[in-house]
Amino acid sequence: MISYLIRRVLATIPVMAVVAVFVFLMLYLAPGDPAVVIAGEYATDQQIQEIRDRLGYDRPIHIQFAIWLDNLAHGDLGTSIFTKIDVLTLIVQRIEPTLVLTLSTMTIAIMVAVPIGIAAAVRAGSLLDRSVMIFALIGFSVPVFVLGYCFVYIFAVTLCLLPVQGYVPLMVDPLGCIASITLPATTLGLVFAALIARITRASMLEVLNNDYIRTARAKGLADSKVILIHAFKNAAIPVVTTIGAGVAMLINGSVVVESVFAIPGVGRLIVDAILRRDYPIIQGTLILFSAVFVLINIVVDIIYTLLNPRIRYQ
Repeated sequence: MISYLIRRVLATIPVMAVVAVFVFLMLYLAPGDPAVVIAGEYATDQQIQEIRDRLGYDRPIHIQFAIWLDNLAHGDLGTSIFTKIDVLTLIVQRIEPTLVLTLSTMTIAIMVAVPIGIAAAVRAGSLLDRSVMIFALIGFSVPVFVLGYCFVYIFAVTLCLLPVQGYVPLMVDPLGCIASITLPATTLGLVFAALIARITRASMLEVLNNDYIRTARAKGLADSKVILIHAFKNAAIPVVTTIGAGVAMLINGSVVVESVFAIPGVGRLIVDAILRRDYPIIQGTLILFSAVFVLINIVVDIIYTLLNPRIRYQ
């Protein structure tokens, strides 16, 4: 296992190197001169040249990449062009709302999706099964922002049960934090739950038809033990894979949800940076999200061995 982990970590180095190249080239693949975009349409040639000199855009591209990569290796993600604040500092300031939203979303999605997915598989063809499939279809079809605005109208505007927008820090007011994060987490969580429920149902249906499940039932074991211990444990690998891969969907969804609910998180930071063409912030957040996604894939691979002892990495 240790040797596998070492190889797995080393394998992430070329992956992150390719990501770094694409993230850096994004500055040059975007249409227009970055200095002209930053300066604005009414800037003079002298002002544009001053921006090129200050940001180093007049240097050869390989030298710019070498400097950027060296700063990245030392933990320097760059400095915001407009706020003049380190990108890492901006991310740290915005990371709490995004973390709370992500963890709350995953909790809601797993608590909703896994039980109904298991129940739908056990009662395949029943009304419950059809209801779960309809829920999954709606979850895939309805855009996140549409579902968010519907929840705002129902629970915030009409019923006045929850706040419309904003975020309350967890350490300042835990109850206020829960109230402010409930609508956005539920919006994103239900969309994510639709995917997990569908995969859980399909995986459980495949496992429930195996011989060892019939043998366990023939021994007189309780249905709950057969389903949760014998069946779900073996069916959990595709579910865990879906949850791990769904982190990318959560990152994309958090950008939309944070904009809808005015949450000052990293997703909102990315949207603001894109609107202002603040390239260092865009590059820094993309590198950070890519590193998180690679790390989660490693964690998912480790969980495989805990769920299924037959899996051994040589």
